[in-house]
Amino acid sequence: MTDSLTQWIIDIIAAGGYWGIALLMAIENIFPPIPSEVIMGLGGMAVQRGQMDFWAVLLAGTIGCTIGNMAWYELGRKLGYHGLRPFIDRYGRWLTMDWDDVEGSVRFFQRHGHHVVFWLRFSPLMRTIISLPAGLAGMGRIRFIGFTFAGAAVWNVFLLGAGYYLGANFAAAEKFIGPVAIATILIVVGVYAYRQIMWSRRKG
Repeated sequence: MTDSLTQWIIDIIAAGGYWGIALLMAIENIFPPIPSEVIMGLGGMAVQRGQMDFWAVLLAGTIGCTIGNMAWYELGRKLGYHGLRPFIDRYGRWLTMDWDDVEGSVRFFQRHGHHVVFWLRFSPLMRTIISLPAGLAGMGRIRFIGFTFAGAAVWNVFLLGAGYYLGANFAAAEKFIGPVAIATILIVVGVYAYRQIMWSRRKG
């Protein structure tokens, strides 16, 4: 599964170039199991080999990341509390989320301020989730884009740097990409399974 996922990412980048990286990063922020670490890491390897430009890859990845986060932000902003609650009531079982969770995330956002959008870009589990309460809380669109873009750019620099280093050490790269993809998927699945169990007990 991991090999096929990695190969799919490689094929998209090969076919779409910078557009492919932007697309993958947008999808990653809507559907987190696609690991950004692998996407940008492969982009960094391409930079090291002279196949891509560092700044162009960074810009494409950061734009894609921002667009993906905008999808969740706009959903929260458009629906608002009253519009979102029927959705949560109906699909909360599969989202492992009830209305108290939504209100808690919004309170967290309001308590820690808008800068939390920037800092949570470095958290694999929270970087996408925070976009929804940001929209629900009515954070200004320009401010949200600015914090998201800045946080994503900083994080992507680290990922590109790691990929660049591994591109010069291909044997190490082969050992790195597989475990990172596996670890990311296992973390996401594990957290989801844990929340399913806890959600069921809370409702039982």
